[in-house]
Amino acid sequence: MTFDFDTLLDRTGSGSKKWSRYPDEVLPMWVADMDFAVAPAIQQALQQRIAHPSFGYSQATDALRQTLVDYLWHAYAWQVEPQALVFLPGIEPGVSMALRALVTPGTGVVVQTPNYLPLRKAASHWQLPSIELPFKADAQGHYTTDVPALHQALVGAGALLLSNPHNPLGKTFSASELTAIGHACIEHDALIISDEIHADLQLDQLRHVPIASLDPQFAHRTVTLMSASKAFNIAGLKTAFAVIQNPQLRERFDNARAGMVDSVNALGLEATRAAYADAKPWLAELLAYLQSNRDYLIDTVRTRLPGITLHAPQSTYLAWLDCSALGLEDPQQFFLEHAKVALSAGSEFGAAYQQFARLNFGCPRSTLQEGLARMERSLRGTLKR
Repeated sequence: MTFDFDTLLDRTGSGSKKWSRYPDEVLPMWVADMDFAVAPAIQQALQQRIAHPSFGYSQATDALRQTLVDYLWHAYAWQVEPQALVFLPGIEPGVSMALRALVTPGTGVVVQTPNYLPLRKAASHWQLPSIELPFKADAQGHYTTDVPALHQALVGAGALLLSNPHNPLGKTFSASELTAIGHACIEHDALIISDEIHADLQLDQLRHVPIASLDPQFAHRTVTLMSASKAFNIAGLKTAFAVIQNPQLRERFDNARAGMVDSVNALGLEATRAAYADAKPWLAELLAYLQSNRDYLIDTVRTRLPGITLHAPQSTYLAWLDCSALGLEDPQQFFLEHAKVALSAGSEFGAAYQQFARLNFGCPRSTLQEGLARMERSLRGTLKR
């Protein structure tokens, strides 16, 4: 490999949220934040920007807009005009802006569960009813959208909050499934707010499909939210962008900042440009490393962690662990106390998921090995008592 994903970074004392929440003896494998050094191309671009002594208010340059337009075309065969891009300090503000500006008060917002807590809670910020639609696993363990149930949930609803790729399931949506979802939203006149922050983290050579790229009718009602933050590990630079191809929707959306959603900082904009323009070789090697970690995780769960079930994630660096067979009251708390491994609690993703936990395998292999070994020892030492 050209790039180093094996070196352990000491993130203590850096203000890292991931490494500061728990005591030093706890191995953090919870929040979606990778423990890898940023791509050299991004670091170099930031160093060059820092060399300029002015850090005033910034806006997206034409070069950045064109870089993103080119990337969306080459990566997803999605043709987007530069003016369709709206820059934001994060995905979550974009979700709130869309809900506030574009969803009729009193109408429901459909969210497929399990789902990332901020998406599940987003509707409540604007006193909108939240309608949770559970995924159902098929005989092979693949999670698929229950399209008839989706139609039922969308009756009278104002929007669907889509997580594509899905967090925490690591699900990659097929074009056919997204097409069915898009037509359901058309039939019920529902907006589509699509969180595609993990778009570039596809495993097994799968390809991400933006729902808005499939049909002009879908694009007309879709706010697509994207960012380099997850794939290129620059979440702390707080930069994202919305793709809104409908000019009327875009104007209403952008006017919904309401003094709460500010412009993007200069370093975040530059890092985003460098990521999509110059860091694609780094991303390709990252994906190979993550896939190898994913495969190691699957094999370890199967052979050394009896009572835990894992369906292979197709995307992201997040694994959804089913701990139901362990008979634990709270798997996340158990592994925190007995293994000194911090996972994300399943209950964060929905009330029905108390027996699940989410594990982040976006880390050096040695970290993953240590975390799984700790979990194995905790199961052997505690459950046999």
